[in-house]
Amino acid sequence: MVATLPDLEIGHALLSPTAPPIDRNAAERAVGQLLAALGIDTDTEIGLNTPRRVADAYAQMLSQKPWEFTRFPNVDEQHDLVVTGGIEFTSVCGHHLLPFSGTAAVGYRPAAFIPGLSKVARSVRMFAARLQTQEGLGQQVVRFVQQQLECADVGVLLRAEHTCMTCRGVRAQGSLTITVATTGALRTDPTARAEFLQLASMAGRAA
Repeated sequence: MVATLPDLEIGHALLSPTAPPIDRNAAERAVGQLLAALGIDTDTEIGLNTPRRVADAYAQMLSQKPWEFTRFPNVDEQHDLVVTGGIEFTSVCGHHLLPFSGTAAVGYRPAAFIPGLSKVARSVRMFAARLQTQEGLGQQVVRFVQQQLECADVGVLLRAEHTCMTCRGVRAQGSLTITVATTGALRTDPTARAEFLQLASMAGRAA
């Protein structure tokens, strides 16, 4: 089972997607044991200092600073689809502990509220700071944006390159994985879904 961070409380207070405190010393010792098991000389610069660097790197990738999701009344009654694309992210594959990186496009049809646009990008990066799969990342972002904006129709399109594919196994250099997560009409209505996919694709190219 892939480990994830706890579910967040949905609201408009500070959002802090933190797991239990990271034990840097334990992580460093574990990396040192791994390197020794892989035949790395523990008396070299790599053997002595890489455990600390690796522990710091994972702690950085799997943590986020608290932030606030701001939203505003939809006073201009914007009810057509809005898509924000070219959102860069890096996450960590829960199967191999290797990073995957790419871009996200997030679409939503506003109801009573619209978001601060920067918060859409923060939402992606918040959930990217987990051990998980690309499929799971898209679903997490969809549910979160839907709950925060209290709207029915949300979609997320992710494009990512996985180092667990490019650096091991099949070693498929340049391969790209695309996933789609949708709710409401963006899932059930073929016309609405096609509009989202077209705009998400355009937003990705523009970035």
